[in-house]
Amino acid sequence: MKVKTLWIYAHLLNKFLTIGKNNSLLLPSLNRFFVPLHCFQASTHHSDMEESSIVTGQYVRIRQATASIGDRIFAQLIDWLVLLAYLAAATWVLVETDADFIFVFLFLFLPLTFYTLTMEIFNEGQTLGKMAMRTKVVKIDGSTPTLGAYVMRWLLFIVDGPTMSFLGLLFIMVTKNKQRLGDMAAGTVVIKLNNYRKIQVNIDEYDFLMKNYTPRYPQAADLSLEQIEIIGRTIGTPRKDFLPRVAKLSEKVQQKLGIKRQESTDTDFLHRIVRDYQYYALEEI
Repeated sequence: MKVKTLWIYAHLLNKFLTIGKNNSLLLPSLNRFFVPLHCFQASTHHSDMEESSIVTGQYVRIRQATASIGDRIFAQLIDWLVLLAYLAAATWVLVETDADFIFVFLFLFLPLTFYTLTMEIFNEGQTLGKMAMRTKVVKIDGSTPTLGAYVMRWLLFIVDGPTMSFLGLLFIMVTKNKQRLGDMAAGTVVIKLNNYRKIQVNIDEYDFLMKNYTPRYPQAADLSLEQIEIIGRTIGTPRKDFLPRVAKLSEKVQQKLGIKRQESTDTDFLHRIVRDYQYYALEEI
């Protein structure tokens, strides 16, 4: 299955998943409960298997193997061989035809300079070398890089590449997700396609999908992802001040949604709000 298909699959699943207890998203303070954040927040985990474990803002957990330094070196060598072959062929043609400078510029300078950038933009993050090594450039949250991200990592190859004694190799060896400077600036990572794992989900995360489940608070659908995240982290993190925090958050939710809790405890009420949110989010798909 192509990675693009997996991204679509991830998008369809994103509203299904609850908040994992082990994700590393930071819990904003209660005072920021109604302050919107950006749509995606990602955290990475570096395991012994050289995997990048991503939890997106929609609570979709994705596991993908980062490309090894060997894969990246061989991919780059293949690209250089392709460019060398093109250079030789184009030079021969231009010399034989006694081409003007404009043709030299169009058929030599532009292709050699913009090969990597053009290929990654129009070939879904892959150059010919990356295709041969089955690697691909993606955003750190698993999404497709933006044009600006591609341009950023391309520009910084001047620093990462041979002009700076291959400084990028050092960063690939020491960074968590094997990122060179261009990747870190662009928020991208190079993954290995044949080791890409499908979305991992826990069956417990589907407990709200019971056949006979009936939502109680339709207003829960009006909450944002950040607000649901805060609720989930609050009721899932035991602390000395757990009950006062839950009570305060329950009061804020009731005020925000204009409802009165029907459950016997604030904790049960917040659990119900999260499940109702998930139920209505599922209906939107």
